[in-house]
Amino acid sequence: MHIPPVPPLWQQLQATAKLLHRVRQGQSGTAAMDSVPAPLRPGVQALAFQAWRQMGRAAALRDRLVQRPPPPGVDAMLCLALALVWDRQQAVYEEFTLVNQAVEALKRVASSRAHAHFVNACLRRFLRERQQLIAATDADPQALWNHPRWWVQRMQREYPHDWQAVLLASNVPAPMTLRVNLRRGTVADYVLRLHEAGISGKAAQGAAIVLDQAVPVARLPGFAQGLVAVQDVAAQLAAPLLLQGLGRAPRILDACAAPGGKTAHLLELADAQVLAIDKDAQRLEKIRANLERLGLHAQVRQGDAAHPPAWWDGVPFDGILLDAPCTASGIVRRHPDVRWLRREEDIAQLAALQAQILQALWPLLRPGGRMVYCTCSLFQAEGQAQIEEFLRTHDEAVGLPAPGHLLPGAAGRGLYDNLGHDHDGFFYALLEKRLA
Repeated sequence: MHIPPVPPLWQQLQATAKLLHRVRQGQSGTAAMDSVPAPLRPGVQALAFQAWRQMGRAAALRDRLVQRPPPPGVDAMLCLALALVWDRQQAVYEEFTLVNQAVEALKRVASSRAHAHFVNACLRRFLRERQQLIAATDADPQALWNHPRWWVQRMQREYPHDWQAVLLASNVPAPMTLRVNLRRGTVADYVLRLHEAGISGKAAQGAAIVLDQAVPVARLPGFAQGLVAVQDVAAQLAAPLLLQGLGRAPRILDACAAPGGKTAHLLELADAQVLAIDKDAQRLEKIRANLERLGLHAQVRQGDAAHPPAWWDGVPFDGILLDAPCTASGIVRRHPDVRWLRREEDIAQLAALQAQILQALWPLLRPGGRMVYCTCSLFQAEGQAQIEEFLRTHDEAVGLPAPGHLLPGAAGRGLYDNLGHDHDGFFYALLEKRLA
């Protein structure tokens, strides 16, 4: 079998710096990664993820090394190199090799060639003065926690007991967690199949299995045949939370459903009639593909959850699952670019959209029916505060016991229950509509 050669490091660094620059301009890391040539993508993703997890420190060091930042593309390369070399314990390349290759990457582009010497001088000065420069940036919370300063301050206010643990956990790569299709087998049986395939993992709550080490999905036994899906353990709470108390064959709306993980989980657990909607036509295809692989069926329709008249047939639902658009601040371990992509003002804008969708969907729920509102956000404006305001203005809505805010790395106690397993940040509320 022919194995393609590994692209040279300078080429990977060049592509990674472009990726970082696109995110700085407001493009998501996932979308920006699609433009990276396929042979470069694995290396670029690894370098970019490491850089985003160290970008707070890198930017602070850059500020110590230069009087003013160089042009954006050159600055992206300088910060990338600093992010990759500043911590010897996490470095994946020998430091002088990385410096030389970063400079080589700049020399290969006409627009940045003139700045190669400048970047070389900055990086070599850092190597000479490493300890002093690192010590000088330790007082900067953005450097210390590798999150934007406003993010750190918000976590300190909202979680005074847990903010440090949450920020530390948010900088650690997330585990790969599976959801066993219980229509096709048991968790215990699939753990044995994993062991036979040389993959180790532990059963968690419900249908979840947390792997000791991530593997390509092609290595998972029966993945193509629909025996298992990839889904974080916290995300797996949505379907069972909604289904409790709904009875047999409930009619359910899964709003903002793409890519379909929660849609599929509902169908794996109950003989439900599910309508899955999403406003993005391309993302709808992911729902259909996931359902087809898992051997499940739902009605999948393009629709804006904030405007039901365009897609609702007028028949009330027994249950509604609203996984609302949010900052995604709870999944920065899987998408480390998010912390640098988001701005603090995004929180209020998204909270307003969440309130609009809640208001639009609530009339679609029958009396006695239940709604699960969830977001993959750490921020209370998108979680507890959102639901408290909704309950204050809707006398017919009753809040039932639900997990509330789940925080990665936080000790398990009431609001900060950590499920006993490593998980993403999520918020869950369960609402019931009073009978008339």
